[in-house]
Amino acid sequence: MTHRLRLPLVLLLGLGAILAWDASGWDLRLAQAMGGPEGFALKDSFWLSVVLHDWAKKACVALALAFVLGIVWPWGPLRAMNRAERVWLVLTMLACTLTISTIKQFSQTSCPWDLSLFGGVANYVSHWQWGIADGGSGRCFPAGHASSALAFLPLVWVMHARSPNPRSAAWVGACIVVAGLVLGLVQQWRGAHFMSHTVWTLWLCSLVSALSWHCIGQRLRPHRQPSGQAVNAN
Repeated sequence: MTHRLRLPLVLLLGLGAILAWDASGWDLRLAQAMGGPEGFALKDSFWLSVVLHDWAKKACVALALAFVLGIVWPWGPLRAMNRAERVWLVLTMLACTLTISTIKQFSQTSCPWDLSLFGGVANYVSHWQWGIADGGSGRCFPAGHASSALAFLPLVWVMHARSPNPRSAAWVGACIVVAGLVLGLVQQWRGAHFMSHTVWTLWLCSLVSALSWHCIGQRLRPHRQPSGQAVNAN
């Protein structure tokens, strides 16, 4: 199977798995395993609400700002990229973040802690039931906190193409996905999200990253120069 066919297949299989999860009803079952009519016991946990939510989010913002500065002053893996690729990386990271935040703004799905099942006032309504308000504040789907880490997925594409050791891209990708899932689970234990919110964020960030790379990013690689001419990577 060619690389061009492998990527769409992986995205389609991922989409199918998420749709199957949505249809399974396990979102609500997992939430009920973590909370009850009195709410979620870990909602205000110091480790979850402060360390793994507030501090983790600030750390991701600081890292994103370091990538912005890296456009002019490249560091670490950015040194293997030319300036156009570094700009592409930052803009695609921003596109991932904006995709998630824009969908959230139009979502009528409320967070688990807003549901009457967990001491709130809203009714449980699937995020697929568009246009049906659940009686809560909405704007909970997909998972914004998980996107703090998953927005770095574009780094995998450019590292695979430009890094002296392409295998390092796989390790970086695995770390990004694990970090995103951990942040998503943190919010799920607190009652802020369902599992589907996190996996949809993973799939959407993967889709945006892949489309941006194949439409724009891979065109930014410099063509091979005639012998004796060096390529300026800055």
